[in-house]
This record gives sequence, C-alpha cells and structure tokens, in this order.
Amino acid sequence: MPTRILPAGADPDAVRSLTTLLSQLPDAEPQPPVGDSTQLVDTLARLAAESVDELPEVVVVHEHIGPVPALELIREVALRFPAVGVILVSTDASPGLFAAAMDSGARGLVALPLAYEELASRVQAVAQWSTGVRRHLGRGSDVFGGAGGTVVTVSGAKGGVGATLAAIQLALAAQASGRSTALVDLDLQTGDIASYLDVQFRRSVVDLAAISDISPRVLADAVFRHDTGIALLLAPGEGERGEEVTDRAARQIVSALRSRYEVVVVDCGAQLGAANAAAVESADTALLVTTPDVVAVRAAKRTVRMWDRLQIRKAEETTVVVNRHTRSTEIQPALVQRITGTAVARTAVPANFKELQGVVDAGRLHELDGRSTVKQALWALADELGLAKAPEASHRGSGRGAVGFRRRKE
Repeated sequence: MPTRILPAGADPDAVRSLTTLLSQLPDAEPQPPVGDSTQLVDTLARLAAESVDELPEVVVVHEHIGPVPALELIREVALRFPAVGVILVSTDASPGLFAAAMDSGARGLVALPLAYEELASRVQAVAQWSTGVRRHLGRGSDVFGGAGGTVVTVSGAKGGVGATLAAIQLALAAQASGRSTALVDLDLQTGDIASYLDVQFRRSVVDLAAISDISPRVLADAVFRHDTGIALLLAPGEGERGEEVTDRAARQIVSALRSRYEVVVVDCGAQLGAANAAAVESADTALLVTTPDVVAVRAAKRTVRMWDRLQIRKAEETTVVVNRHTRSTEIQPALVQRITGTAVARTAVPANFKELQGVVDAGRLHELDGRSTVKQALWALADELGLAKAPEASHRGSGRGAVGFRRRKE
C-alpha cells in the first residue's frame, strides 16, 4: 500500500523541491501541498471527519510555514490527529531543535538541503509508526475521535452588545443536549463569565499559560466544574495578569480543550489581543455579535476588516449574530450582511432585556426561564451551528435573517 505524504510549507519553491523528491521515494504518494498552517489543519480535519483511514500517514512540515510557527503547528497536529506522523524539515539540525521537535510531537527531523537517503529512511520509519498506531486505534472506536471537538469563538463588535450572554447560552445548550462542553473566558482584562454564573474560583486560564505540555490532569485541575456540568476556564481575577496568556499559550490551551471536550465555546470579548486573536484564527466557527444600530454595525465592519488585514480570519469565514433584533429597526440582518461582507446567522436574538434582568442581577444566567424568547433564540442558534439539538419550541420568537452562515470546517 502506498504511503500518503502531505507536504506543507509557505515557500512555493521549497515545497516544489520537497514534493519532487518525495515523489521519487519508493511506494510514496505525495498529496497536493498545502501553503499554510490553517490550510493544513483544515485539510486534516476534513479528511478525519470522513475516516481515520483517509488521513495521510505522513505530514512533512517546512520550517518556514506560517502563520502559526512550525513547532506550535506540529503540537496541534499531534494532539488533534494522533494517527498522523509529522516530520519537520529545517536548516537547523541541532540537538536543541531535535529535542524541541520531539517534545512538540514530531516523529522526525530532516536537515535542509534534503538528502534522498535521509528523507527516505525517515519517511519509511514514520509511515510504519503511523500504520501501527492506526492498527491499535482500530481496536476500539472510542479511542480516536478524529479531529477532536468543535471550537466556537464569540466576539463582540464593541462592548455591551451581548457576546458573553451569547457564549454562555450556547455552552448551556450544548451541555444540555448531552455534549461535554467547556466555556473559556478569554476576555482577559474584563471577563464577566464568573459573575454571570455566580462562581467563586481560585484558578484561571493564567495557570495554564506557562505550561508547555498541558496534560489531562493539569487541565482538569485548572477548570471549574459548574453545577450545569459545563467545564469553566475563567479569566484571571486580576486583569493585568491577562498579559501572561500569549498567542502560543492560547493555541495550546484551546487545542488541549478541543481534545477533551466535544464543544469548546470561547468568549473573546470586544478587545483584540494576542490570545483571543489566536483563538479566533483556530476556531471552527467565529461568531461576531452586533446589535442593529449604526455604531455597532460600523464597529463590526471595522473588526472584520482588521481580522482580514492581520490574517486572523477572512470576512466570508466569519458569522455575524444580530442581537436585540426587532422587526421595526431599519438595520435588518440582510443589511448587516451587505455592510460587513460576512455571513449572518439565520437566527437573530430578540430584544427583551426584561426577561434577563433578574437572572443577570442575581448572577444566575443558567437559570433563565425556558420560556424566555432570548434563551429560545440562542438555543436555536446553537442548533443552527450544530452545537446542540434545540427543542422545537426554541424556534419560536427568533428573528430570521436572509442568509445562512458558512462553517470553516466543512
């Protein structure tokens, strides 16, 4: 059986040379190369969703791939796709890089410029390892779940548009439908999830920031198990400590959660920082919450353009959620879609703060009455996003936009 090899690198000339050499290896079947980290993870996720057997045995990562650095990318691939063997090719063949690559989950390091014998030997060894892993995983369907859980980020176009409320209700809907769910507060300076859910906590996301290898036990020690069953990873009580959570730490934390939970909802707040930018970039679905007023919609447009300029997220890969919607407002979801250039969720959330005021003031948002039109709409949104199966009644009272959304992972 031929060995399927997926080359990945940002330099077209380097990838072309790599692919040419790979095609000369015995029983090798190079796949069409991918040009960046996002494309690599998305490709593997799409294949894993079909079957473990559809995944390539070997992925060869060039040192200059981006935007995620090579070692961080290797760690994510190793965590999410344990049946895939990763080889790093680099001009640096020092023992230090070799150790760092192995710690990240690589199965080998090959020096540049490439030598046929060295590449052939390493590919053969990694392919045999991958085949053995798949044979072992095949003994039980529960051992490997493919691409891991679904990550949804919820960002606000500006402060006060209801992003945290949306994130909490989406997580509650997913948990209530029987899916293990984690809710993360990456609004690191001003996060309010603990207040909304009346939680007293000691540990926060900062406790994971300096840990290079987040084991299941370490992760379990950091999360707070809420009465609803949701695993909470909260923002630090001292907002200045949020600076300790780097983009690299955020990627590792989200990847670790993805490997342990079926649904991961991340509240990113309204201010862009390195940590929540990394979360938005790696999410399967990125939601941007706005209200149907000129100031908020302009803010949504600015956010979408900024994400695009910084190569965090393309407009067409972003889904806007219209909160506090009424049929009488001049700005309707279809207009929001035209202004922002994004997809817009079919489910709009109605304006009805009176339903919320009591539970918000009491810090008991999880006790919001099931008859609430706001809750019904947000649980219907969870259904629309594929996070949960909403009750039939949940579709009542929710506005409908003209356009659907596009998921990043299809």
